[in-house]
Amino acid sequence: MFKEGKMDILTKKSWSPYAAGVVIGLLQIPAFLLVDTALGASSSFVTAAAWVAGLFDPAAAQIDYFAKYMTSSKYYWQSALVIGIALGAFLSAKASGTERANYAPSWTKMTGIRSLAARMVMGFAGGFVLLIGARIAGGCTSGHGISGMAQLAVGSTVAVATMFAGGILMSLAYKKI
Repeated sequence: MFKEGKMDILTKKSWSPYAAGVVIGLLQIPAFLLVDTALGASSSFVTAAAWVAGLFDPAAAQIDYFAKYMTSSKYYWQSALVIGIALGAFLSAKASGTERANYAPSWTKMTGIRSLAARMVMGFAGGFVLLIGARIAGGCTSGHGISGMAQLAVGSTVAVATMFAGGILMSLAYKKI
């Protein structure tokens, strides 16, 4: 684990998916014990949207859907989790010296989009649609896949099976392009 006085694991380009899975699974324990919530990410975007809406219209805090996400500490914890994931990914990429193209060539081939502005619009639109789906489904992939299945929730098991089926179908469709 230690190499020439440095922690070798922090400079690796990738970690074992098994070790990372165990660590993520073990995060469920403090999540439930300390903040009485499961791991998940999509609700943090609702928390952020509620606070931004509240800046422009203080009455937004009176909307039941927003109020729920603005008054519970578990949603702040999930927001901190999402910020930590982004920061951790950035620091890991820097520590390991990982650099990759800003845009996958397969996406350029598939969409014909080359400009940064168009890529950002496409990314925002895709993320927005994904987030709407996550909120309709009552949680995101991490919420259902990690937390829901850890609690043996039938709905989460169905959601994860559906996600895998959709992923397989899309990969087959992309393979033909």
